[in-house]
Amino acid sequence: MSETQVLTEQITLTLPDGSTRRYPKGVTGNDVAKSIGRKLYEDALGIKVNGKLRDLNLPIEQDATVEIVTFDSDEGKELYWHSSSHLMAQAIEELFPGTKFGAGPAIENGFYYDISSPHRFTEDDLRKIEERMMEIAQRDLVITREELPHSEAVEYFKTRRIDPYKVEILEGIKEPIVSIYHQGSFSDLCTGPHLPRTSKLKAVKLTGISASYWRGDSSREQMQRIYGISFPSEKLLKQYFAQLEEAKKRDHRKLGQELELFLISPKVGSGLPIWLPKGAIIRQELENFLKEEQFKRGYQAVYTPHIGSIELYKTSGHYPYYKDSQFPPITFTDETGKEEQYLLKPMNCPHHHQIYAAKPRSYRDLPIRLAEFGTVYRYEQSGELNGLTRARGFTQDDSHIYCRQDQLQEEICNVIELTQMVFSTLGFKDVETRLSFRDKSNKSKYGGTDELWEQAENDVRTAAERMNLKYFIGIGEASFYGPKIDFIVKDAIGRRWQLGTVQVDYVMAERFNLTYVGSDNKEHRPVIIHRAPFGSMERFIGVLIENFAGDFPLWLSPVQVAVLPIVDALNDYAQEVTEKLKANKIRAELDERSEKIGKKIRDAEVKKIPYMFVIGEKERATQSVAVRRHKEGDRGSMPLDEAMAKLKEEILLKK
Repeated sequence: MSETQVLTEQITLTLPDGSTRRYPKGVTGNDVAKSIGRKLYEDALGIKVNGKLRDLNLPIEQDATVEIVTFDSDEGKELYWHSSSHLMAQAIEELFPGTKFGAGPAIENGFYYDISSPHRFTEDDLRKIEERMMEIAQRDLVITREELPHSEAVEYFKTRRIDPYKVEILEGIKEPIVSIYHQGSFSDLCTGPHLPRTSKLKAVKLTGISASYWRGDSSREQMQRIYGISFPSEKLLKQYFAQLEEAKKRDHRKLGQELELFLISPKVGSGLPIWLPKGAIIRQELENFLKEEQFKRGYQAVYTPHIGSIELYKTSGHYPYYKDSQFPPITFTDETGKEEQYLLKPMNCPHHHQIYAAKPRSYRDLPIRLAEFGTVYRYEQSGELNGLTRARGFTQDDSHIYCRQDQLQEEICNVIELTQMVFSTLGFKDVETRLSFRDKSNKSKYGGTDELWEQAENDVRTAAERMNLKYFIGIGEASFYGPKIDFIVKDAIGRRWQLGTVQVDYVMAERFNLTYVGSDNKEHRPVIIHRAPFGSMERFIGVLIENFAGDFPLWLSPVQVAVLPIVDALNDYAQEVTEKLKANKIRAELDERSEKIGKKIRDAEVKKIPYMFVIGEKERATQSVAVRRHKEGDRGSMPLDEAMAKLKEEILLKK
């Protein structure tokens, strides 16, 4: 082949919208971004080639699907923050020569680096490091990837860039080729990818220092961990910290205590929430709401025990697959000398499979929709626990639908519609959808055959498209027994929470030998749909508390009306009003304290009670109430019956 032919050889790249473009072989992600538009080129951080994230400056040698990655995506943030940790390490090395570096990953919000240094870092040091990071950014250093044979990389970190931590990391890597990233005089062992240039860093804040141990092992040397977060603009940095301040005000742990919703007692145990009466009302209202919707849709309620034989979970695969996230088995010897083992229930589904298997099933019986608010137990590390949103004991609004293959699409779509209705009712309008598929490069993590997985993933994708869901694919996010549709909601201050889920499962019917007799008089396997619109009741309510900042809609509010007599002489009529409200199933609380009405109103506002019925002489004389709305103020006086009718309508409509 001539030199001219090589230079003009073309490849075809497919863009996310399905369009194709021709480029010279060896084109880089930077070139592709620039050809699409100047703004995209400026915002580009990396490129996905056939689904794999890569550096922008690496050549593309063959036809491929490509997607330019920016800070707007989770992958873009992770790349940006990982590169920022390298940039921080370079700044530390320049300011504090002799520092050695352990691990420096991106985390959920930002990054950290574990460092070994005789210098004890202070808050003043963090400000100096920030300044040096921005100075390095302004140098506009090109960030390059170098691939080396494993032995040469070990030699590099032993003799040229002396760092025993990197040598130890390399000793645990079996790949023959490893990569090192360079930016100016700084180099670091890393798989990448990274930003193309240091000038992409526009704003940074180092947020804290803590002690850590090398590789998380308390028997190893102690290190210092420096945390930070960075953004491609100063505006985004300011927005982030403004959001943090707002999040502190909305913290469900703080509001849960102030509003008397739940408690976590050390005597009961970490990660085991106790619902107080007011919190129990919120939970009951949510459960009743979903139970009514499930009844309309043909679900049957069931109840299952909180523990089960370990053999049940070995059959399902939950014990080997989730062993590290479960409480230890309960082992004992019964009165006959037989040893038995039980597990605190980690999942509800194996119990539901026993209900299905309890009697023969015909194709005419399907679909069978079993539903339970079932409490499960998972062992979470103490450092991971977070009030209601990360607990060790929690209740799932679990349902398992057993259906024929020809019923599957309709059932998935119905479940999606139910989940959308739940989110809409509760005010979550901004919902993303992730199709969570398996990682084909790590098949040992999953049960079932390739054929079953391909069928299940196709079923999920088809249903999502039928329901016009705008989705993205999450490789490696599937359950061990099947792909999922995960719903990710954005709350009032822009944070994202993964809540409801729908899963398609061809594996468990095989494991539990679940069958039905078809119209051909032969046995067939049902397809199983696992679904939970709320996910975990605890987590969902924790998110609701923060989303509403404790200002629940009327139908969910533990106390819906505060009845406030102006003077003690009006307590009898106020009591009469309170009883009438309760008789109409409106949750009311009478404030009989001998306090000024202004204080009573302020206290009701602090308690976030939606309505206040103020009782004066005029109201008693006319059998009326003066209505006030939380945060809005006076709505005027009206007959008690009219006021109650308005409240009942608002409750019914779940406004």
